[in-house]
Order: sequence, then structure tokens, then C-alpha cells
Amino acid sequence: MNSKAVFAILMVYIGCGLNNVFLEYLVRSDPGCGHLITFLQFLFIAIHGFIMTSKFGTVQPKIGMTAYFKLVVFFFITSVFNNWAFSFNIPVPLHMIFRAGSLIANMIMGIIILKKKYAASKFISVAMITAGIIICTFISSNTPTVCNNCDETAKIQSTEDSNDFFWWIVGIVILTLALLLSARMGIFQESLYKEHGKHPSEALYYTHLLSLPLFVFYAPSIYEHFGVMIGSEPYQVPMLGITIPLLVVYMVGNVLTQYLCISSVYVLTTECTSLTVTLVVTLRKFLSLIFSIVYFNNPFTVGHWFGTALVFVGTLIFTEVFQKASQSIAKKQKTN
Repeated sequence: MNSKAVFAILMVYIGCGLNNVFLEYLVRSDPGCGHLITFLQFLFIAIHGFIMTSKFGTVQPKIGMTAYFKLVVFFFITSVFNNWAFSFNIPVPLHMIFRAGSLIANMIMGIIILKKKYAASKFISVAMITAGIIICTFISSNTPTVCNNCDETAKIQSTEDSNDFFWWIVGIVILTLALLLSARMGIFQESLYKEHGKHPSEALYYTHLLSLPLFVFYAPSIYEHFGVMIGSEPYQVPMLGITIPLLVVYMVGNVLTQYLCISSVYVLTTECTSLTVTLVVTLRKFLSLIFSIVYFNNPFTVGHWFGTALVFVGTLIFTEVFQKASQSIAKKQKTN
């Protein structure tokens, strides 16, 4: 493994891990700020791509704009749904566990659209992942979410209240739709790259840039929560002696670490095998989950642990990590 790959793996852990920390701080203080988070992330990546990828518009795209517009529809809706779910009583640990079920969504879309056939081990792993998500979802439905400064649509009185349970169900439906849309987007990207070649930096730039006008539909929410962010308690920056609203500090941290996270994953896919990428991303999700529970004192029962174990072991079986590892060891033993 070369030094570039090692550095990319390190940045994935640092960038994605810190991004989850800043995200948790934001949604705990203002659960309805999902649209604002998404908009600022997209804006930053679009500006960065305009300067570094398109060289201020002088570099022509390798893939047609029509294809990018189609990709944007999938990409935008998926990103918005994932962040929007926080407004419906969805705690961060459950959000992270639920998104680990992307393999299920990919398998469903593969069967429906590509007419794929899978080995028995694939169905077993999918059953484990599904069971893990159902267990964690059921247990979390009886767990209240900590919430400060909530607006009327997001404030949680008690998960025993039927109205709150209804909105929690809405959040689960939103996460499910996001999973299926993400899987469909992956199939579309796969066909796109086969036809035009792989251009990850260009795709990253245009999917974010072309999505920006769509945020006009969420302008009131973005404006409202931007005001909440600006009006948050002051924070004095060490050594600089200046005072900045605390949520602005969290938001800047979230946006920068999101870019570090996503760009490092793109680099990793060009430097390592899919097995290595899968292992890195899976382990990163697990470590982020553990950190979230310990650092933020999120309620996590024995049932949560059992469900989480099913999700991640099922993911490893699905990606044939154990099989490929044993084959690799056998090859080494033969060479020796």
C-alpha cells in the first residue's frame, strides 16, 4: 500500500469521524438545521470545485451535462432526505446504523433493475443486516431524543406521545427512501462511468454545483436556521481574541470535515481495491458509532449492541471479506 493510500485512509477516519462530531453538536442544538447543513456543504464543495477542478470555468467537462442533471436529481434528494430525517426524532446513532443498510437497498435495486442473481451468502448477510436495523429501530422508537432550542415541528415532548411516534415513523420512511434512491444513483453512476470513464473530481463538483438552485425550495428553512445559527451563544476563539457564534464554529467544522471526508473516500477508491475501501468505510462507521455513544452519552442498550453487531457482521459477509481474507492467507502459505 503506497503512502497516498495510507494518507487517504487516515483522512477518512479523521475527516468522517470529526464530521459526525460536529453534526451531532449541530442537531442537538438545532434539530431542524438539516437543510442549512446540506446547503452550506454543497456551496463549499461547488466553490472549491469551480476553482480547483474547472479552473474558473476554463476546463470543459468530460461527461455531458444532461447526464449530470439526472445524477443531480438523485444526489440532491438523497442528501436532503438524509439530513432532513433529523427533524423527525431520528437520533444520530440510529441514523448511522440505518444508513449501514445501503447494501440491502443496492441488492433490491440490483434484482429489480439489473435482474441480478445473488449467492445464498448474500441473502444471509442481507437478512442479518435487516434484522439488525429492525432491532435498533424498534428499541430506538422507545428512546427519547435530547433536544435544545427545538422549533415547533421538531420538538420532542415524549416518544410515548402518539404524535411524536407518527413523526418518528415519517423519519424512518424518509431514511428508507434515501437508501433506495442512493442505490439507484449508484447503478446510474456505474453505467455512466462505463460509458464515459471515471472522473470523480468532476462528478463531485458538478453534482454539487447543479444542485444549488434546487435549494430555493428550502429557502425559508435555510433562512430561519441561519438566523438560529448566527444568534447562538458566543464563543471566544482561543488566541485570536474574537467572538463567534458557537453554532457557526460547529457549522464551519462540519462543512470542512465533510469535504475532507468525501474527497478522501474518492482518492481511496483510485488507490486501493474495493475490499480495502469497504473495510475502511465499514470500520469508520463502527468507530464513529462507538464514539457518538461514549462521547455524547447516547442511550445504547444491549439490544442496540446486538443489532449493531448484526449490521456490521452482515456487511462484512456481504462484501466477502472473510472469504477473500482466507484466500489471501492460503495464497501466502503456498508461496512460503
